[in-house]
Amino acid sequence: MNNTIRITKEFKFEAGHALYGYDGLCKNVHGHSYKLSVTLLGKPITDSNHAKYGMVMDFSDLKKIVNETIVKPFDHATVLNISSSHKELADSMESRGHKIVRVDYQPTSEMMIVDFAAKIKSRLPDFLSLHHLILRETDTCYAEWYASDQID
Repeated sequence: MNNTIRITKEFKFEAGHALYGYDGLCKNVHGHSYKLSVTLLGKPITDSNHAKYGMVMDFSDLKKIVNETIVKPFDHATVLNISSSHKELADSMESRGHKIVRVDYQPTSEMMIVDFAAKIKSRLPDFLSLHHLILRETDTCYAEWYASDQID
């Protein structure tokens, strides 16, 4: 029997961003209540003497990884592309005490989820894989990242 299981944990954080060069309202600094769903793929631990027996991964271990790499750095921060003129905006805001996350990409949900996938994958144990992420920018708008869709 295969017993491959997917487990999912959801996270929430508040963040602002601005899209440099965008032709609509999102060129302005604004914020979202993001919701991130993280789904892992693995097999439950079969060793009955193991403290995590029956688990693919302890949800608290997954929470620690995602909180350290995504939630804490991004929560209540303004995400700005420093490969654009927004570098000056980031510098100015930061000098006034604002929490800034500097990225080298356009901080859309699509690009943020790619960044998040790389950060989470780098922290997972070898026996687990990142199956997919869903990043909700609003209740009706979201981006999805699936490992199976990634072609190198």
